[in-house]
Amino acid sequence: MNRLPPFLMLGAAILFVACGTPHGQPQRNAEELAPNEVLEFAPLYSENCAACHGENGRGGAAIALANPVYLALADDRTIRKVIVDGVRGTAMPAFAESAGGLLTRKQIDVIAQQIRARWSKPGILDVANPPGYAAKSAGDPQRGQAAYKMYCESCHGPDGHGGPKGSAIGNDSFLALVSDQGLRTIVISGRPELAAPDWRGNVRGKPMSDQEVTDVVAWLASRRVEVPGQPYSAANYPQHQEP
Repeated sequence: MNRLPPFLMLGAAILFVACGTPHGQPQRNAEELAPNEVLEFAPLYSENCAACHGENGRGGAAIALANPVYLALADDRTIRKVIVDGVRGTAMPAFAESAGGLLTRKQIDVIAQQIRARWSKPGILDVANPPGYAAKSAGDPQRGQAAYKMYCESCHGPDGHGGPKGSAIGNDSFLALVSDQGLRTIVISGRPELAAPDWRGNVRGKPMSDQEVTDVVAWLASRRVEVPGQPYSAANYPQHQEP
């Protein structure tokens, strides 16, 4: 029996495969999905969330989503609402198509569900008595200042001007970019990516009460100014000063 030389057999195989698809028609699975058809968590998170919340939810300009304490405090409805509507007055935009964003309802469902599925730890607060995610009453700035001194000043410095262990949370530009709920969330859940403890770890053996959290947030909120970052004076910058 005569056999074709190897190079002819290879050529015949290539022709057979090529002839299986009409000219001009893309091969199966060759077409890229339209942006509104993507339903995989990895590309959705990378394109829409990672720039602020960090790779794998580890935190960045915004809080870490891979924080089990935060995920135990914020329920599914809360997380989904933030993604859908954004947070007015902050850098968190609305992502839902219905609110002017680019994500469909199904895509938002994928993101919200997978954040919890991947990064939560069921039962992490079972033996704790955490403050509520949302404030139950108005806070008192004067009491908040006293609570700040007790729980926060050792890291964030007097009047929130910053210290050796913490950033300047009294900075007017920072306060202009974060909502009251954002402040409350950080006080309760901490920022583990920055080694900032949750509500239980500021003073050993003395967790913050719900009212103390509410009051600290009220004090910080009272320090917001109408025009943050002012005045922009050349005298503040050494390179512009007279010799």
